[in-house]
Amino acid sequence: MDTHVSSTSLNAGADGMRTGADYLRMLSQPDRNVYQNGELVRDVANHPSYRGAAQSIARLYDIAADPALRDVMCFPSPDTGKPVLRCFQIPKTPQDLAARRGMISHWTESTFGLMGRTPDHVGSFLTGFAAKASVFDELAGKQWGDNLRGWHAKARDEHLYISYAIVPPQIDRSKLSHQQSDPYLHAGVVRETDAGLIIRGAQQLATGAVFSDYVYVSCIHPLQPGDEAYAFGVMVPVNAQGFKIYARRSYADAANSSFDYPLSSRFDEMDALVVMNDVLVPWENVLFHNNIALCRDQWWKTPAHALGNHQAQTRWSTKLRFLMGLTKRMCEITGSIKIPPVIGQIGEMAAYAAIVENMLLAQEFGATADDEGVLWPSRAALYSVMSLQTDLNPKLLNMARELAGGSMIMLPSSVADFENPEIAADLEHYICSPGIPVRERVATLKLAWDLIGSEFAGRHEQYEKFYGGASFLIKQNMFRTYDFNRASALVDQALALKD
Repeated sequence: MDTHVSSTSLNAGADGMRTGADYLRMLSQPDRNVYQNGELVRDVANHPSYRGAAQSIARLYDIAADPALRDVMCFPSPDTGKPVLRCFQIPKTPQDLAARRGMISHWTESTFGLMGRTPDHVGSFLTGFAAKASVFDELAGKQWGDNLRGWHAKARDEHLYISYAIVPPQIDRSKLSHQQSDPYLHAGVVRETDAGLIIRGAQQLATGAVFSDYVYVSCIHPLQPGDEAYAFGVMVPVNAQGFKIYARRSYADAANSSFDYPLSSRFDEMDALVVMNDVLVPWENVLFHNNIALCRDQWWKTPAHALGNHQAQTRWSTKLRFLMGLTKRMCEITGSIKIPPVIGQIGEMAAYAAIVENMLLAQEFGATADDEGVLWPSRAALYSVMSLQTDLNPKLLNMARELAGGSMIMLPSSVADFENPEIAADLEHYICSPGIPVRERVATLKLAWDLIGSEFAGRHEQYEKFYGGASFLIKQNMFRTYDFNRASALVDQALALKD
């Protein structure tokens, strides 16, 4: 299909499962164009900016490959019968949806909900596309629907890590893509060739692209007549000639120790701009092109958006559970846990976290099957909680900050302070907590700072606010999804009451 090294060629296990070692071996190959701090990074797996996150992703593959977790993490491939990641399973029953959530939960708990673009994220979108490949058949032609089916099978059976870049760069949002000062600022098709499409331009926010096998490049923004060149969906190997990944600064760079920055040093999944300098995309890697209707409908007329965000909400629910556990532990350390107002505030936080978790379950309870037997998570349940996320997440963080007070700020400068006997003695005396060793207290509060107050934490707050798009767009999804017919019927019933 292309010159990218297939992950199956690196798999060592007899059952074909990709292990963490397999993944890191792929990631260390000097064949991708990743730029960081003005330099070309060849060995992503061992680069200081990426090493911690790479090892966290490798652990996900090890969890999936663990025979003891086989039934949780995997299902038999319909083509080979070998175990493959359950996130690629097209759901047909509520039990299928629950099983997908179980697999995703195992992974999110491994990262404490801090890595949102792990392989199960775009894997879920791709599964949603494939679940209704008939949409591609209808709007583009069976050739493209077959390409999609082939890509779903390839990603599933080779355990691929696919990320995506589906948002045009923020250059001039008042103009359409074809109206920009350069027609190839946004990624667009330059020309068709016998070998495939030639694509030029940039796309964002390619979170996780640094660590991926492939990047799905498409557009989720509404396109208008005249934008046909930008209406495509293609799979691009990260080592494709002319494909460049410009990553933002790694927060791991400032994490001088895993004690002082336990999260920044391990879970910074990286956001990036991808630039395509006349990249050749072979026809078999093209899912569609020159099709504004399908570029829009791939997200909404298939369960892709619902399944992808079912994964995202599973992750956010885990993250809130982590926040709740850490907040309670902070209050136990400082002794405030016995104060009634503190108990009340933690209880309020727990209520919000429970709402999110139960709305996740409601997506499964209210799921509906379409005419092809594909089960769609309840979009009303999904978009209701997504609509509130931009308000709930910062509210919960602010409540945690209030409960922490100055405890997260007044901490030793680094783990090195404990190596100096004189400093360590003062720390033991002046910042101790009853029954809790000073080092454990400091480690807990540094963990809280990295989750709530660090630069890494700031990125996460911004991410949760906009990962699903602008809040007004999500609320419009809720407006379109809510059962207003049933609500209006009650109004009509009330108006029809007799004297």
